[in-house]
Formats: sequence, structure tokens, C-alpha cells
Amino acid sequence: MYDIIVIGAGPAGASAALFAAKSGKKTLVIDNDQSITKRAWLENHYGVSEISGPDLVEIGKSQATKFGAELVQGKAINIVKSEEGFHVVTESDRYEGKHIILATGVLTELAQQIGIDTKPGTEPRIKTVYDTKPDGKTTVEGIWAAGTAAGVSVHTIITAGDGAKVAINVISEINGERYVDHDMMK
Repeated sequence: MYDIIVIGAGPAGASAALFAAKSGKKTLVIDNDQSITKRAWLENHYGVSEISGPDLVEIGKSQATKFGAELVQGKAINIVKSEEGFHVVTESDRYEGKHIILATGVLTELAQQIGIDTKPGTEPRIKTVYDTKPDGKTTVEGIWAAGTAAGVSVHTIITAGDGAKVAINVISEINGERYVDHDMMK
């Protein structure tokens, strides 16, 4: 059983997975390879002079797997509550996790199907987002949301930060105390 399952590996999802895995949590990322970032060219991402969206997505996934996150290709088609957490059903497999982070970009159909409240989006061309609390919690206990799907700006620097924020909140809840991850130069 995974501690945290992240659905989506765009900037929000990969950032969430990076923090989750680096904290020592058993982490799975389910990615359907549909990130809108794959069509982006970025010159406004702090710390990077310019980068293609596909390169940014691949670097994010690589960073998460470096710290032990498992990455599987697939589309999550259902989430079912279980005694210890949730079963995430993909088109070809089933995974069990205690906490779920939805980082599904512009796609919110899965959440609507399992009873997570949604609301109108405020970003241009973003029709629907998950109804989340500021910490990322959705209306279903144990399921969190991050990034554009959670109603934050579509800009990659913001969605990546939101993914990190939500992961830190999940990790803190699991640990029972506030989690902080700061590396120092040697």
C-alpha cells in the first residue's frame, strides 16, 4: 500500500511526488501523459531562463523518481474508498493508497464521478475546478487536490508550488507534526 498516490505528473503532480518521496513516504504517480504543459514554451519560470514544457515535465518526473517515487503510465478511471484508504483503478490495474493527491490539470471528470464537489474555474478556459480548502483538502476526506484542477493559476511556477504545498500538508498530517524539507549546501 502506498502512503500517497498522486494522479497527474505535470508540474503540480511531479512537485507533490518529489516532496512526498523525498520525505520517505511510499509514493506512486499515475500519469496519463495529457499535461497541458507538454504544449508550453516557458520563459517565465523562476530559476530557468527558458525551457520547453515537455522538458520541464520530464525533469519533474525524473526528480520525483530520483527520491523513490514510482511512476506508472495510465489513466485513473475510478477511486473507491477502502478500509485503509483508497483503491485507484486505472484502465489496466488497481493501486491502493492511504492518501490521494489529484493533480489532473484541466481534467476534473474523475472527481465529479466519485463525489468531490467542484465549482466554476476562474482562469481563462478552465471551466471546472475541485472545491478545495486552502490546504488542498477536497470534500472527500483523504483526497487532496493541487494545481490548476484545484483552482490555482495555470502558470507552471504556481502549479508546481501548489503541488509542493499540498504534499507538505499531506506529509504533515501523516507525521502528526509540521513537515519541513530544507537541504543545505555541503
